[in-house]
Amino acid sequence: MYQLNNRVTVDENICNGKPTLRGMRITVQTVLEFLFAGDTPAEILAHYPMLEAEDIEACKKFAIDVTNRTYSIKAVA
Repeated sequence: MYQLNNRVTVDENICNGKPTLRGMRITVQTVLEFLFAGDTPAEILAHYPMLEAEDIEACKKFAIDVTNRTYSIKAVA
């Protein structure tokens, strides 16, 4: 298991290697989709009582960190 920050982890044996929260089968993507759909953190915590408010904040920080990177696109011959 690889820990990306204090809450986001990646394990190729969990959720096909997608980033999850604390090794549970709840992906960062799932939490972000709820947020973008307009759910509040309190509503997400009600859906997933094993999560903590810090997990939701870690998902937001993870999204910011990913988009803050520089990417280059290379042509494939």
